Amino acid sequence: MAEIIPFQGILYNTEKIKKISDVVTPPYDVISVKERDAFYERHPNSVVRLDKGKATETDTDQDNPHTRAAAYFQNWLKDKILVEDSDPALYLTAVEFNVSDKPVTRFGLIARVRLEPFDKGIVLPHEKTFSKVKTERLELIKACHANFSQIFSIFSDQTNILGLLTSCVENMAPVFDFKDDAGHRHQLWRITDPLIHQKVSDAFKEKKLFIADGHHRYETALNYRKWLIENNSEFTSDHPANYTMMYLCSIQDPGLVILPTHRLLTTILKETRDSFLQKAETFFDIEKHSFDPSDPISTQQQLHQEMAITPGKHKFGVFIKNRPEYYILKLKPGVMDNVFGSEIEAPLKKLDVIVLTRLIFVKLLGFDDDMLDDHDLINFTSKEINAITAATTGTHDMAFILNPTTNEQVTRIAEKGLIMPRKSTYYFPKAISGQVMRSLTP
Repeated sequence: MAEIIPFQGILYNTEKIKKISDVVTPPYDVISVKERDAFYERHPNSVVRLDKGKATETDTDQDNPHTRAAAYFQNWLKDKILVEDSDPALYLTAVEFNVSDKPVTRFGLIARVRLEPFDKGIVLPHEKTFSKVKTERLELIKACHANFSQIFSIFSDQTNILGLLTSCVENMAPVFDFKDDAGHRHQLWRITDPLIHQKVSDAFKEKKLFIADGHHRYETALNYRKWLIENNSEFTSDHPANYTMMYLCSIQDPGLVILPTHRLLTTILKETRDSFLQKAETFFDIEKHSFDPSDPISTQQQLHQEMAITPGKHKFGVFIKNRPEYYILKLKPGVMDNVFGSEIEAPLKKLDVIVLTRLIFVKLLGFDDDMLDDHDLINFTSKEINAITAATTGTHDMAFILNPTTNEQVTRIAEKGLIMPRKSTYYFPKAISGQVMRSLTP
């Protein structure tokens, strides 16, 4: 089903870039303006200049972040800052990090993957995307004709294909070995053995791929191919744009971690905040807990105990501006069926993000579709302490703390052709940008 093949990656030249951690970054969509500016200042060859360039007031169609990224890319290739591998390869990565103070390692395979429309059921999404983001990403790829980061996908690895790859590199020195700003250790190996390539390709022929992170980039790759077909009479089935670059991770990998994405709300009227709990009592059992706003760490620890993951119980932590207590909302049995009937598919009703979005935000707070997409109204964070502090300091009016979506829920939803709300998952840590790039020029 899935076509996975090696490619000639473009990597930073370690003879010219002595410290790889200075030039790689997190993906574009999690970099703040402040962080982007810091990456700009850190190194003149940072991948951020390619993937999330600065706009200026004097930008034109001929001179803008995308055209400047294209110029940087070509100049860095010419100056051997970036070097394309001479032989096709598969790239194995390992990232070491801590979860709940315990060390874990996640392995990932970077490969070239044939683009497939979602309706073929080979590559499957699970989240909605934003048209504005896809438009911006398309302009970047049209200017640069390259992939600067990977689409993060997951697959069922019952045959342990990643185990085969890790055994291949046991006695091989990594191309890169560095720690990022978060203290995560990254290693990358280049595998050029054609026999291994064939084994990997054969193993994936029966597999489906589930997009974990990078829905916008995948849909942009489809749109880019469509644009080329419409504008290039010489476009063929072996054109590089028929493929995209993916970071493939096993669902069975204990290092495959999903963090919850908590919601922070602004511009919620005081009368709405004051009446929220009374309305919520119809659908939720509510517990009240006092806390010390000056000690968010202790509050976080206390909340963790109360929010202990209990599948299917649908628990939410709620903080309301100017209140010295927080609340645990536990959904009453049968509520989603009674309220929504067949309006929401059964697998979706089991998701906390659906309960939050449809029952709490829409039914209780009165949000419409435009409000659900309004990032000024709804902010997101994967860090509980940030959510707690946002409500207790008054920068936000309400904070909703969630438990994480599970990998099983992601694959079940995707296989049924259903879509979760945006920001339903946060795979941690993100696959870094700049470790391997790929040209889309024939």
